[in-house]
Amino acid sequence: MRFLQHVFVLILCVTLYEPIYAANLMDVYREALERDAQYKSARAEYLAAQEKIPQGRALLLPNVTLNERVESQKVDAQILPVRTIPVQGTTITAIQPLIRVENIVIYAQSKTEVAQADSQFVIAAQDLILRVAQAYFDVLSAQVDVEVAEAQKKAILKQLEQAKRNFEVGVSTIVDTNEAQARFDLTISQEIAARNALEVSKRMLQGIIDRFPEHLVGAKEITSDLSGLRYDSMEEWVQVAEEKNFTLKVQQAIYDIATKEVKKAWARHYPTVDLVARYSDQKGVGAGFTGIGRDITTKSIGIEINLPLFEGFGTQSRIREALANRDRALHDLENTRRNSALQVRQQYLNVTNGIAQVNALKQALVSSQSQLDSTILGQEVGVRTEVDVLNAQQQYFSAKRDLDKAYYDYLVSRLRLSAEAGELDEDVLQQINDML
Repeated sequence: MRFLQHVFVLILCVTLYEPIYAANLMDVYREALERDAQYKSARAEYLAAQEKIPQGRALLLPNVTLNERVESQKVDAQILPVRTIPVQGTTITAIQPLIRVENIVIYAQSKTEVAQADSQFVIAAQDLILRVAQAYFDVLSAQVDVEVAEAQKKAILKQLEQAKRNFEVGVSTIVDTNEAQARFDLTISQEIAARNALEVSKRMLQGIIDRFPEHLVGAKEITSDLSGLRYDSMEEWVQVAEEKNFTLKVQQAIYDIATKEVKKAWARHYPTVDLVARYSDQKGVGAGFTGIGRDITTKSIGIEINLPLFEGFGTQSRIREALANRDRALHDLENTRRNSALQVRQQYLNVTNGIAQVNALKQALVSSQSQLDSTILGQEVGVRTEVDVLNAQQQYFSAKRDLDKAYYDYLVSRLRLSAEAGELDEDVLQQINDML
């Protein structure tokens, strides 16, 4: 009986046990690939765009139609009784376009539209990486705020208790106690705000991965070597972006489509030439006039030429419209190119300045720790006051918080720089994940 009780307890423990697993950046990203609604929408749009080429190619292939007609005609010839004559007809028409410039342009446009969709899907994939990384690091930054607030509250509470004891025995004034109490109350409010911000940031990440994140891997140790960029200078990054930036490729595709739209508008002036084959099997032909239906079978094949002569100046209007849209697309392309270069330069500066800022804050943290230790020692020997210790603690915790946040901002800037250069992919994200 006791053995069965042990077995039951063991099974219950195994059932209720939930291992605490801390997800890293790559784990969260893989979840987002399967669960993010925005990315799924972009993938569906990409798959839909792939059908543009078959649709454009269909305009160059044969078009076969079948027409079937069945009816009954009542014939009253006056001299003869009223008769009902069945009329039936079957017509099969096959048309093979030979010269249709407009269809050729449409087929070329479809290829460009698919290339545009490819670039847009890559942008959506890069955007997913950036959204996941930003939300992930926002959670980590909010966790830093909570941890700093907790540590600061614990340290100030310790100082508050000591200040109260010193006041009770008469070795300090009520000013030190009030100062510590004010700092402690302020820290409580800061902790509440930090916990609220943490909940909000977790909800933002939840909107991407469709689950509430509990444990995330943060930076265990900030490495001293933060360089390792693929290209050394800012202008090299700008040059790479001009070749690989996918937003620029999308805008280039839009301009190419607008250029082809001009050709398509002009094509309405050109004749069309089709090879037409037709088979017709008609029964009861002429029954409505002669009272006697005849069966007629016809077969034909030949060339059909259509030449547009006048469409109320509609073709000229479409040409002018297409030319204006092409010019607009050209200006948008130039604007996109300039904005791309600007964004690359900004993100490059964010990365390089981020490196300098992280290194400076690391040194500031070391100095703040030394200052805090010295101030505590000075208080023990009577050359520093309670307020001095509180100020030193405040400076130390602020330096720690600023260092972690600067590091996370630096990592996000590296991702954004790679995205602007058109080189952001899972390998780059893995490199950032390895730096945590």
